[in-house]
Amino acid sequence: MKILDIGCGRHKTPGAVGMDSNPRSDADVLHDLDHVPYPFPDDEFDLVVGNQVIEHVGDVLAVVAELHRVTKAGGLIRLDTPHFSDVASYTDPTHKRHLTTESFAYFTGDRPDFDFYSHVRLRPRLIRVTMLKLWRLLGFELAVNSCNRYPALRFLRRFWEQYLCFVVRGKTIYFEFEVVKSGRR
Repeated sequence: MKILDIGCGRHKTPGAVGMDSNPRSDADVLHDLDHVPYPFPDDEFDLVVGNQVIEHVGDVLAVVAELHRVTKAGGLIRLDTPHFSDVASYTDPTHKRHLTTESFAYFTGDRPDFDFYSHVRLRPRLIRVTMLKLWRLLGFELAVNSCNRYPALRFLRRFWEQYLCFVVRGKTIYFEFEVVKSGRR
Protein backbone atom coordinates (compact mmCIF):
# COMPACT_ATOMS: atom_id res chain seq x y z
CA MET A 1 0.00 0.00 0.00
CA LYS A 2 1.40 3.38 -0.99
CA ILE A 3 0.60 6.16 1.50
CA LEU A 4 0.92 9.93 1.24
CA ASP A 5 1.04 11.94 4.47
CA ILE A 6 0.26 15.58 3.68
CA GLY A 7 1.54 18.19 6.11
CA CYS A 8 3.37 15.40 7.91
CA GLY A 9 5.37 17.68 10.21
CA ARG A 10 7.55 15.71 12.61
CA HIS A 11 5.06 12.86 13.05
CA LYS A 12 5.00 11.24 9.63
CA THR A 13 2.85 8.14 9.24
CA PRO A 14 5.21 5.11 9.26
CA GLY A 15 5.92 3.89 5.73
CA ALA A 16 4.35 6.95 4.11
CA VAL A 17 5.75 9.47 1.68
CA GLY A 18 5.70 12.65 3.73
CA MET A 19 4.93 16.00 2.12
CA ASP A 20 5.33 19.29 3.98
CA SER A 21 6.45 22.83 3.19
CA ASN A 22 8.62 23.07 6.30
CA PRO A 23 12.24 21.93 5.79
CA ARG A 24 12.47 21.12 9.52
CA SER A 25 9.76 18.47 9.15
CA ASP A 26 10.18 14.75 8.41
CA ALA A 27 9.03 15.36 4.81
CA ASP A 28 10.39 13.35 1.94
CA VAL A 29 8.95 15.94 -0.47
CA LEU A 30 9.06 19.67 0.31
CA HIS A 31 5.96 21.19 -1.24
CA ASP A 32 3.32 23.72 -0.16
CA LEU A 33 -0.19 22.20 -0.19
CA ASP A 34 -1.59 25.43 -1.60
CA HIS A 35 0.56 25.12 -4.74
CA VAL A 36 -1.09 22.77 -7.22
CA PRO A 37 -0.41 20.48 -8.94
CA TYR A 38 1.45 18.30 -6.48
CA PRO A 39 4.64 16.58 -7.70
CA PHE A 40 2.99 13.15 -8.07
CA PRO A 41 1.36 11.40 -11.03
CA ASP A 42 -2.35 10.61 -11.18
CA ASP A 43 -3.55 7.57 -9.20
CA GLU A 44 -0.25 7.20 -7.30
CA PHE A 45 -1.49 6.48 -3.77
CA ASP A 46 -3.80 3.97 -2.09
CA LEU A 47 -4.19 6.14 1.00
CA VAL A 48 -3.78 9.84 1.75
CA VAL A 49 -3.54 10.94 5.38
CA GLY A 50 -3.85 14.53 6.58
CA ASN A 51 -3.62 14.94 10.34
CA GLN A 52 -4.52 18.42 11.56
CA VAL A 53 -3.60 20.05 8.23
CA ILE A 54 -6.70 20.77 6.10
CA GLU A 55 -7.60 23.74 8.31
CA HIS A 56 -4.30 25.40 7.29
CA VAL A 57 -4.87 25.48 3.53
CA GLY A 58 -6.09 28.50 1.63
CA ASP A 59 -8.19 26.70 -0.99
CA VAL A 60 -9.88 23.55 0.30
CA LEU A 61 -11.52 22.86 -3.09
CA ALA A 62 -8.14 22.85 -4.89
CA VAL A 63 -6.45 20.73 -2.22
CA VAL A 64 -9.24 18.11 -2.21
CA ALA A 65 -9.13 18.03 -6.03
CA GLU A 66 -5.38 17.32 -5.88
CA LEU A 67 -5.82 14.63 -3.22
CA HIS A 68 -8.51 13.05 -5.43
CA ARG A 69 -6.20 13.21 -8.46
CA VAL A 70 -3.23 11.50 -6.78
CA THR A 71 -5.35 8.81 -5.06
CA LYS A 72 -6.37 5.66 -6.90
CA ALA A 73 -10.04 4.92 -7.54
CA GLY A 74 -11.29 3.12 -4.44
CA GLY A 75 -8.41 4.53 -2.40
CA LEU A 76 -8.97 6.36 0.86
CA ILE A 77 -8.52 9.93 2.02
CA ARG A 78 -8.38 10.31 5.82
CA LEU A 79 -8.45 13.78 7.32
CA ASP A 80 -8.84 15.06 10.83
CA THR A 81 -9.27 18.64 11.96
CA PRO A 82 -10.47 20.60 14.98
CA HIS A 83 -14.25 20.93 15.12
CA PHE A 84 -15.25 24.59 14.60
CA SER A 85 -16.71 24.74 18.13
CA ASP A 86 -13.42 23.78 19.78
CA VAL A 87 -11.26 26.62 21.07
CA ALA A 88 -8.25 24.98 19.34
CA SER A 89 -9.83 25.84 16.00
CA TYR A 90 -9.38 29.54 16.81
CA THR A 91 -6.25 29.69 19.01
CA ASP A 92 -3.82 28.71 16.25
CA PRO A 93 -3.24 31.82 14.10
CA THR A 94 -2.23 29.63 11.13
CA HIS A 95 -5.74 28.12 10.86
CA LYS A 96 -7.50 29.50 7.79
CA ARG A 97 -10.63 27.31 7.97
CA HIS A 98 -13.03 26.26 10.72
CA LEU A 99 -14.76 23.07 9.63
CA THR A 100 -17.96 21.19 10.41
CA THR A 101 -19.08 17.64 9.72
CA GLU A 102 -20.78 19.01 6.59
CA SER A 103 -17.72 20.83 5.20
CA PHE A 104 -17.01 18.18 2.54
CA ALA A 105 -20.63 17.63 1.45
CA TYR A 106 -19.86 19.39 -1.87
CA PHE A 107 -17.79 16.34 -2.81
CA THR A 108 -20.16 13.60 -1.63
CA GLY A 109 -23.35 14.41 -3.51
CA ASP A 110 -25.11 15.35 -0.26
CA ARG A 111 -25.42 18.95 -1.50
CA PRO A 112 -26.64 18.55 -5.11
CA ASP A 113 -27.57 22.24 -5.23
CA PHE A 114 -23.83 23.02 -5.00
CA ASP A 115 -22.30 20.10 -6.91
CA PHE A 116 -21.08 22.43 -9.67
CA TYR A 117 -18.23 23.67 -7.43
CA SER A 118 -16.13 20.58 -8.07
CA HIS A 119 -15.95 17.51 -10.30
CA VAL A 120 -14.45 15.54 -7.39
CA ARG A 121 -16.57 12.76 -5.93
CA LEU A 122 -15.90 11.14 -2.56
CA ARG A 123 -17.93 8.47 -0.83
CA PRO A 124 -18.06 9.07 2.92
CA ARG A 125 -17.12 5.94 4.86
CA LEU A 126 -16.92 7.54 8.30
CA ILE A 127 -17.34 10.98 9.82
CA ARG A 128 -16.65 10.92 13.54
CA VAL A 129 -16.70 13.73 16.09
CA THR A 130 -14.67 13.47 19.28
CA MET A 131 -15.58 15.39 22.42
CA LEU A 132 -14.10 16.15 25.80
CA LYS A 133 -14.30 13.38 28.41
CA LEU A 134 -17.30 14.88 30.27
CA TRP A 135 -19.44 14.90 27.11
CA ARG A 136 -18.30 11.37 26.19
CA LEU A 137 -19.27 10.13 29.66
CA LEU A 138 -22.68 11.78 29.37
CA GLY A 139 -23.28 10.04 26.02
CA PHE A 140 -23.22 13.10 23.74
CA GLU A 141 -20.38 11.77 21.59
CA LEU A 142 -22.22 8.48 21.09
CA ALA A 143 -25.44 10.28 20.12
CA VAL A 144 -23.70 12.66 17.69
CA ASN A 145 -21.91 9.76 15.99
CA SER A 146 -24.88 7.36 15.98
CA CYS A 147 -25.62 8.25 12.34
CA ASN A 148 -22.48 6.34 11.29
CA ARG A 149 -24.27 3.13 12.20
CA TYR A 150 -27.87 4.32 11.81
CA PRO A 151 -28.12 6.91 8.98
CA ALA A 152 -31.71 7.78 9.95
CA LEU A 153 -30.27 9.41 13.10
CA ARG A 154 -28.31 11.99 11.10
CA PHE A 155 -30.68 14.66 12.41
CA LEU A 156 -29.04 14.28 15.85
CA ARG A 157 -25.67 15.43 14.50
CA ARG A 158 -27.25 18.28 12.55
CA PHE A 159 -29.26 19.39 15.58
CA TRP A 160 -26.14 19.32 17.77
CA GLU A 161 -24.06 21.33 15.25
CA GLN A 162 -26.78 23.91 14.67
CA TYR A 163 -28.03 24.44 18.24
CA LEU A 164 -25.85 22.82 20.91
CA CYS A 165 -22.21 22.68 19.83
CA PHE A 166 -21.12 25.90 21.53
CA VAL A 167 -22.28 24.46 24.87
CA VAL A 168 -21.52 20.77 24.25
CA ARG A 169 -18.37 21.44 22.27
CA GLY A 170 -16.79 19.14 19.74
CA LYS A 171 -13.05 18.49 19.87
CA THR A 172 -12.04 16.99 16.51
CA ILE A 173 -13.65 15.63 13.36
CA TYR A 174 -12.26 12.57 11.60
CA PHE A 175 -13.24 12.09 7.95
CA GLU A 176 -12.67 8.95 5.91
CA PHE A 177 -13.62 9.08 2.23
CA GLU A 178 -13.39 6.58 -0.59
CA VAL A 179 -12.23 8.12 -3.86
CA VAL A 180 -14.77 7.78 -6.67
CA LYS A 181 -13.57 8.34 -10.22
CA SER A 182 -15.93 8.51 -13.21
CA GLY A 183 -17.15 5.12 -14.32
CA ARG A 184 -15.16 3.31 -11.60
CA ARG A 185 -15.85 2.27 -8.04
